[in-house]
This record gives sequence, C-alpha cells and structure tokens, in this order.
Amino acid sequence: MIYLVGDIQGCCRPFEQLLATLDFSPSRDHLYVLGDLVNRGPDSLGTLRKLRALEGSATCLLGNHDLHMLAVAHGVRKAHRSDTLDTVLDAPDREAWLAWVRQQRLAVHAHGWLMVHAGVLPQWDLTQTLALAGEVEALLRSADLGDFLHQMYGNEPARWDDGLTGADRLRCVVNALTRLRFCAADGTMEFGTKDGAGDAPEGHMPWFDVPGRRTAGTPVAFGHWSTLGLVNRDDLLALDTGCVWGGQLTSARVDGATREIIQVACPQAQKPGGA
Repeated sequence: MIYLVGDIQGCCRPFEQLLATLDFSPSRDHLYVLGDLVNRGPDSLGTLRKLRALEGSATCLLGNHDLHMLAVAHGVRKAHRSDTLDTVLDAPDREAWLAWVRQQRLAVHAHGWLMVHAGVLPQWDLTQTLALAGEVEALLRSADLGDFLHQMYGNEPARWDDGLTGADRLRCVVNALTRLRFCAADGTMEFGTKDGAGDAPEGHMPWFDVPGRRTAGTPVAFGHWSTLGLVNRDDLLALDTGCVWGGQLTSARVDGATREIIQVACPQAQKPGGA
C-alpha cells in the first residue's frame, strides 16, 4: 500500500499511532511524508529515529521547519522560542542526523502524484518542478550548504523567471516548494497571509487555483497549510491538518482510483496560530 502523510512536526507518538492504525508493514507498504518532519512537537529526535528506521519504505520531503533546523545548526538563524529542536541539535550524534536530513527530497513524483511540502508555481510543469527541486537538493548535500543557508531567507524574488541565477534562483525555488500558500495570477508569491483559502489577500488566490497552472493535469499532494485543512480532490491532496496544534495527523492511501483518508487525533503541542 502507498500512503501519503501530512506534517508530523515532531509529534512522534501520533505518528506511531498512525502507523499502528495503518498496520504499516515496511516489507509491504511505502510511506511518503510531505515535509516538516520536525519542530514544534514534543519529540523531534524520536520522529527522525522512527523515520530513519523505515528507510527503504519511507520517502521524506523537506519543509520549511526542516530547513530552519539546518539554518539554526549552522548558526544562520536563532532558535525561535517555540522551537523544539534541542533534542536533535544537542544529541551527541547530531551531525549524523543533520546529514540524514540533508539527504531528503524537496519534490517527488511517484504513483501518479507530484509531492511537495507547500506549493508549485503556476509557471512550472512537472519536469521543471522536479529539476528545480533537484538543484536545491544537490546544494543541500554539498560543501556549499553553509553559504547557501546564509542567502536562503527573504521574500524576493517574489516571481519566477527562467533567467534567474545564483542565490535568487535557489531562494525562489525554496520559497515556492516550502512556503507558498497564495500567489497572484502571474505567479507572484505572497507570504504575509497564513489564513485559510477563503481569506486570500486582494489580488491573490491559493496557488492551486491559479488559472492555467502548468501542473493542472498532474495530481499534487502537499502539506504546510494547516489553516487550509484537508482537501481531497481527484487532482489535489492537502494533508496538513494541524497535528501539532491539536488537530489530526492525516494520511491518504492512494491506489489508482481508490483513495482512503486515515486520521489520528493529536494532543495539542502548541497553541494554534501558525503553520
């Protein structure tokens, strides 16, 4: 069986409960985790341990919280007061865990689904999305990681251009794949609003509703947007249902035309108010 899972964010016990509910078997099943493996929940290290133990039967994407952990580890960002990364960053084998995180993906196409953490710009088709993700993945695994992390943050350029190069190009890719919620019809990204789809800022819309989106013919699964909630359309799965905020940890079993949503309730680890 193939399962797609929304943001875990260090909520290890609900993740273990979900695996038990699925009767997950590493020899039979495969899990795709749509980013934000760590942070805000009570057991980031335990979550990484569980995921690594499933290697070969689990594919993990990186979200903004996972990249934030790398940035904190490299001294690029200060830890936020709501971060729960100390169990990883203070672990005696922290370098091994950080190295493992650096090997994970930013976009995957498997079993008919394009999977990302946050979104896909309307100018990108499937092939370009995977190629651009691959550019960042290669950098994350390289000796140039520290330099890139110093240039990764910022909201500009807000609109993709195929002529972008260097840090601007990579920053735009990271922002789309790990932070995007709303954009304008021309693909200009907006990062100030974290509310649900009905609260789009003027002149903007959810990225997946942009007319003419070039991935419109490709089913897309993503997480990141807890205030959006579960979206279960033929061509779209939004699976971040606020586990860390006391919502649910959500998975979708996908098998051709057959689909099943499986959720487990989660204790509140953080006061609701973000994603």
